[in-house]
Amino acid sequence: MSRIATCFERLNSEGRKALIPYVTAGDPEPGVTVKLMHALVAQGADIIELGVPFSDPMADGPVIQLACERALAHNVRLLDVLDMVAEFRQSDDATPVVLMGYLNPVEVLGYDNFAEKARAAGVDGLLTVDLPPEESLEFSTKLKSYGIDVIYLLAPTTEEHRIKAVCEQGSGYVYYVSVKGVTGSSALDVNAVAEKLDVVRKYTDMPVGVGFGIRDNESARAVSEVADGVIVGSVLVNKIAELVGNTEEIPAQVSGIIAGMRDAMDA
Repeated sequence: MSRIATCFERLNSEGRKALIPYVTAGDPEPGVTVKLMHALVAQGADIIELGVPFSDPMADGPVIQLACERALAHNVRLLDVLDMVAEFRQSDDATPVVLMGYLNPVEVLGYDNFAEKARAAGVDGLLTVDLPPEESLEFSTKLKSYGIDVIYLLAPTTEEHRIKAVCEQGSGYVYYVSVKGVTGSSALDVNAVAEKLDVVRKYTDMPVGVGFGIRDNESARAVSEVADGVIVGSVLVNKIAELVGNTEEIPAQVSGIIAGMRDAMDA
């Protein structure tokens, strides 16, 4: 059983929901990332989404765009991100790690080469924002043969026939984008999310994680009541940006946000 499946199975048996933080690898400098990953786990993160820096992150708002710029200023490449995962695995062989990003860096590396290196590093899943299921069958088949889950996005505007198609091809979990727009967009409507998740669950038994618009303990708690996982990104990356001149404080302060959300979700 994959780390992702094992994680959700354990949480389900405990009556708890997954807390899934997103951070951009190499932001604000490469030496911070692995320490931050461990701190997030220590404070209650169940799965880590690790962003691969990219020069044109079209699905992301200014907060994560700037995070990519800070990482790219240090020349952080996809291979460097895989090295970070491998370093994390030296002392954590249980927490799932999902890479989230865009197709171009993977294509440059090559599908076979990426799959081999990602498995060796200990990557559990990949979410490629700009690769729709209709165009990804060859790649997704390759990744699954290496034991790497292929995670797809669903949006409030996704029609039911497409929800069915995405659920049939994906694995690991489904990432539901709770608001229309980019990361860091306006506040979410939990009732609307719940209605959409009822539709999604008609077509899959996979866990459904909800991201975009989760800013604080209250929104994390509210989403945890309707979703299987709560995905948190921009609020963490904002805190990292505030601490660029004080990087030694990043692991404690950013993971502190996760600790508050974990308590709220478990209450």
